[in-house]
Amino acid sequence: MADRDGIWSRGGVHVEELPDPFAPIAMPAPAEPGRTEPVGPQPPTVEQRPTRSRRRIIFYTVSVVLLVTLLWLIVTAPLSRALEPLDDPALLLLSQEGRPIARRGAIKEAPVNAADLDPLTRAAFVAIEDRRFYRHWGIDPRGIGRAMIANARAGGVRQGGSTITQQLAKTSFLSSDRSLKRKAQEVIISLWLEAWLTKEEILSRYLSSIYFGDGVYGLRAAAKHYFNRSPQRLTLAQSAMLAGIVQAPSRLAPTRNLKLAQKRSQMVLDAMAETGVIGEARSHATVLARPVGRTSKVPTGTYFADWVAPAAQKAFEADFGEVQVRTTLDADLQRIAVRAINNAAIGDAQAAIVAMRPDGRVVAMVGGRSYKASPFNRATQARRQPGSAFKLFVYLAAMRAGWTPESIIDDRPITIRGWTPANSDGVYRGRITLREAFARSSNAATVRLSESVGRANVLRAARELGISTPLPNAPSVALGTAGVSLLELTSAYAAIAGGHYPVEPRGLALAREEEGFASFFRRGGSLDRRRDWAPMLDLLWEAANNGTGRRAALAVPTFGKTGTTQGNRDALFVGFAGDLVVGVWVGRDDNKSLGKITGGTAPARVWRSFMVPALAVDGRSGPPLPRTFRAPAEQPRPRRPERKSPLPEDWSERTRGLRELVRDLEEMIEDNGR
Repeated sequence: MADRDGIWSRGGVHVEELPDPFAPIAMPAPAEPGRTEPVGPQPPTVEQRPTRSRRRIIFYTVSVVLLVTLLWLIVTAPLSRALEPLDDPALLLLSQEGRPIARRGAIKEAPVNAADLDPLTRAAFVAIEDRRFYRHWGIDPRGIGRAMIANARAGGVRQGGSTITQQLAKTSFLSSDRSLKRKAQEVIISLWLEAWLTKEEILSRYLSSIYFGDGVYGLRAAAKHYFNRSPQRLTLAQSAMLAGIVQAPSRLAPTRNLKLAQKRSQMVLDAMAETGVIGEARSHATVLARPVGRTSKVPTGTYFADWVAPAAQKAFEADFGEVQVRTTLDADLQRIAVRAINNAAIGDAQAAIVAMRPDGRVVAMVGGRSYKASPFNRATQARRQPGSAFKLFVYLAAMRAGWTPESIIDDRPITIRGWTPANSDGVYRGRITLREAFARSSNAATVRLSESVGRANVLRAARELGISTPLPNAPSVALGTAGVSLLELTSAYAAIAGGHYPVEPRGLALAREEEGFASFFRRGGSLDRRRDWAPMLDLLWEAANNGTGRRAALAVPTFGKTGTTQGNRDALFVGFAGDLVVGVWVGRDDNKSLGKITGGTAPARVWRSFMVPALAVDGRSGPPLPRTFRAPAEQPRPRRPERKSPLPEDWSERTRGLRELVRDLEEMIEDNGR
């Protein structure tokens, strides 16, 4: 064989003589003027290259995004979300006796299986919501086009193009945002659902989670709510009505607009006839359904329910149906509290009342004269000045500092950095005991006492007894110029009633073992029985029986303190008797003056009008008092001689006669009423 025909030759040319295949291609030299270039195919320039590579990049990018999205859905998306209960379960709040007092939240019952339902029930939803449900892959271009044409003819949105699968994707995985991004996510999730679930599984999840109005989710809850029957026993007319509600639940609920709901039901029956599920004659002959479920008389909102609901939702895990929650509310005492507020002689002013046990269990709460007119809870949400009711903390700080009810304090004008507090009656009595200063609610003596024991100690006492709102470090804080809630203030008085602090108000009932466990690990402290507790009871008894709060005095040992703010904008009485600690507030929402109403008038009367029947129902016994405290005898005390004011005569003589006449008349009326 010739050498040129061997493996080292190509076409008779030795491989070493062949051109280098990796050598750069020589570019042709520029043509000389007048020289003609050869005509023939030229290599493509950059501008002439096809855009095939760019298209490939776009295709691969979209494919990767879709693949990553599908993988994310497979790994993280909860397929069973539609079959789970709502995050916030429906609550049926019960009084401590077990009576329903309020119903809160939406209801979702156990999921349904579409295969167990009547075929006409399934067909009703498919006919009106997605008649091509069994023939598409999650999205229906034909349905979208049909909806666009129908909406264009009607001049507005009359039909939707979303399939049942898309609706399931939206309700179970996405928000209600109508952005293009959310719509794209809906399409991707719909395709994924169709790939992973059967049509019956998709329909089951859809029927188990869709909203039917009136706060009910899912077909089982809707069938029970509107027709008081199971979803397997729904009639054709009832199925048509429920299927029609889905388009606009708030507007089409038969309990709200029966005529409109029945009109929509007929549309569903017509759609079923068009799809051949039922005959046209049957669609017209079917008697339209009416809701038969009884409307619950249990209110959805009250002042107490609004306050306790957040704690109840945190205390109980999500579940189907209603979760029954037993609260601390006493139905009888609540009824008495409502009556006391409604009968209050306060004109067009507002009022609030809180009643609790010394351990903080709230047994009655009224946050205003009408919840329907104003659900704003003035017992828990309002921050109003407590006035002289805040003096409780000043005198407690004084007891801790070694003062006693018999200690002497000057009831004379005092000026601190240009500020001079004035006594409400304009009378200054010179040297008096702390007992008299507290009972008469002397502002001058209280501010002098606060500055003597130290404002920091007063603020500390308030904090320890549960006042959490901001308190200014100013001389006027002793007179209650900082806003607090009635609930917090009543809890502070409950600490004095029980001798332990702080008292945390609560509205949920605890098991006995939980209460014992909580009391064993009670945070805070106890009042010193001899130094603090008995003297404070002494002061509160004096104020409620012989002082500014004497209109609240009962036949049983009564303790309390009045409070009136500057300009008579707020009036309060907070006190305790038996096993009840009660706070009453009267004021106006616009913060205008109450006129002649003070803490010792209307609030004290409301307090007494509640306590008299409440103690008859609840009993007169209360927590044991310290042995060192002895309530004074019930016989009338001799009247002390009137002390002469140390101020010049022209400061008080003009109104002295009128004040004495009014005081005598009040005492005469009060004595005759007891």
